[in-house]
Amino acid sequence: MDSELFARERAEVAPGAAHLPDWLDTNAQRELLAACREWARPPAGLRTVRTPGGATMSARQVCLGRHWYPYGYARTVVDGDGSPVKPFPSWLGDLGRRAVTDALGPEAAEQAAYDIALINFYDGDARMGMHRDADERSDAPVVSLSLGDTCVFRFGNTETRTRPYTDVELRGGDLFVFGGPSRLAYHGVPRVRPGTAPAGLGLTGRLNVTLRVSGFPGTA
Repeated sequence: MDSELFARERAEVAPGAAHLPDWLDTNAQRELLAACREWARPPAGLRTVRTPGGATMSARQVCLGRHWYPYGYARTVVDGDGSPVKPFPSWLGDLGRRAVTDALGPEAAEQAAYDIALINFYDGDARMGMHRDADERSDAPVVSLSLGDTCVFRFGNTETRTRPYTDVELRGGDLFVFGGPSRLAYHGVPRVRPGTAPAGLGLTGRLNVTLRVSGFPGTA
């Protein structure tokens, strides 16, 4: 990665969807990883998600602010140990608003009162099928922060899980934001590339920290 001749540049993948490579520096990645490790501890820790049909997601997950389960939100881990969900820290909301400002501009961040985080852990065999983030009542942009191994992030359209879509390489430290006309675009992770995490980070696998605005009553 460090031997590349040219630095990777930001890209508009679709209207309202932007990829900012290397947005988190090394120290910020380490700090976020340390926080993720604390959040992953029980109670209300890292869990395997099961779909209503009985299948299991290969990426494991922990939530902050509100607990996501297929296909809704709760105050407790209703499909796990039943514990109250861990709180959403204010500094993470600040990070989300800064991310939106850098990716889409300050106007896009004005109403971005982030109050939910979904943190997915991918080992080398984990995948994420094409889906939309449609269980919130807000159209504020979704913020996606990557740590660890590189993945192929497939960003599609708002109508179908199939083509047209664009495959984007997300590395540790990268930022991806999607809002506006792309807020409900289908997206997924068809592949993780094991052993590609930044040297010295101390992470085997990939962590994806996704920040959302719930839009639910009683939230900021």
